[in-house]
Amino acid sequence: MLARLDTSTFGSDILGESTPDPLRFGFRRKLSAHAGGNHHAPIAADDIQSIAKQVLQLTPPPFNKRCLYVHIPFCRVRCTYCSFFEYASSQRLIDDYFAALLVEVKYKAAQPWSQAAPFQAVYIGGGTPTDLTAAQIKQLGTMIRQHFPLATDCELTLEGRINRFSDEMFESALEGGFNRFSFGVQSFDTQVRRKAKRLDDREVVLKRINELATTDQAPIVIDLLYGLPYQNIGVWQQDLDDFIDCGAHGVDLYQLIEMGNTPMGKMVEQGRLPEPADTMTKASMFEIGVDYMAKHHLRRLSVNHWARDNRERSCYNSLAKTTAEVLPLGAGAGGNIGSYGFMQHRKLERYIDDVSNQRFPLAMMVKSSHHAAINTAIKAGFDRGVVVAKELDKQAGWSLFSYCLPLFQQWQKNGFVVLEQQGRHRYLNLTLAGQFWAVTLAQALIQVMTTATVKAQSQPCVN
Repeated sequence: MLARLDTSTFGSDILGESTPDPLRFGFRRKLSAHAGGNHHAPIAADDIQSIAKQVLQLTPPPFNKRCLYVHIPFCRVRCTYCSFFEYASSQRLIDDYFAALLVEVKYKAAQPWSQAAPFQAVYIGGGTPTDLTAAQIKQLGTMIRQHFPLATDCELTLEGRINRFSDEMFESALEGGFNRFSFGVQSFDTQVRRKAKRLDDREVVLKRINELATTDQAPIVIDLLYGLPYQNIGVWQQDLDDFIDCGAHGVDLYQLIEMGNTPMGKMVEQGRLPEPADTMTKASMFEIGVDYMAKHHLRRLSVNHWARDNRERSCYNSLAKTTAEVLPLGAGAGGNIGSYGFMQHRKLERYIDDVSNQRFPLAMMVKSSHHAAINTAIKAGFDRGVVVAKELDKQAGWSLFSYCLPLFQQWQKNGFVVLEQQGRHRYLNLTLAGQFWAVTLAQALIQVMTTATVKAQSQPCVN
């Protein structure tokens, strides 16, 4: 029997701080939007095509849940906080890209793996997918529905901007089969939006979201960022009020992470923008947001996402954080099938050339580590707000939850979690502070688990 974890050598990066206010001062700062930790082995470039083909020939049941992710790498304007900008929208470039994308849709859909089981969710992301024309959006949705086996309740999400999202585009998307729409509002406030290079003023965005939601044709979901320059507590409170007033069916509340290589970072350095909110202020904004959603009786789907009614399910976002497999389509798309991870070419020329020659447009392929499934279970639990002992131990193949109890007890002492037992079932519930620091805690547990599993590969599972 493996001894329990020794936490005596852990620092505050793992344990957090012992403080009367763990929400604001539990850790120094949040460093990433997502927890990592998978140590992948890269596949040699000469072997990528043959191994990818072998993977997509496999059809062994039982099947995992599966999703389809399609990437549209164009934007008319680069937002100041974005580090993912790829190509400025040009109709000629978009048309050339779209033609290649449809070829890839048919080619990938014809693979035995693709036809072996239904897809539960499809997500068209970017970039800005709504920079496609109305006809292209309809054609893309129609092609996906025609060529891929989709579950009868498959969620098809189209991501985009409100700017230029016309009635014609909305109707075309609906005709193409899209049944969920996600818009990156980030803030309704005109000054905040303008300084972040968002298009359209507050009144325009409010009016358009309300028009789309009022049609009751499909769930309309928005993203709100907190911590942007010029977005003080008062502005944030108004953003929340505007969400309720606009009638959207769901909302994500995301903390601004000042990642490197963004226009915002350079503008702050040059004195052209004020500093974004500090961690303490963002923690207060998160607290206000969580309390606001509870007061207005919205249903919480994860630590960051709320639904106004039962139509909003957020299937893709939930599934992609579990052991679901994701088939990538388009330049810059990433995914995972079986024990392999995929990243497609970001350069349009490379992508189009590979597709034209019936090659998989892969820039990189990796063999996932044996920790991958456990890491995914950890990230999914922290995203949901509760880690279930039985589920964690099942993925690990041994009593990982019991082994980590000293860490969990220290986290409980520091105000991040509450340990709960109901009969034989044990849970690690995140407090408000734990929800704010969910990614940091997940990353810490992954780091601890990676070391632990090296010692206990043959440990029997005991619940």
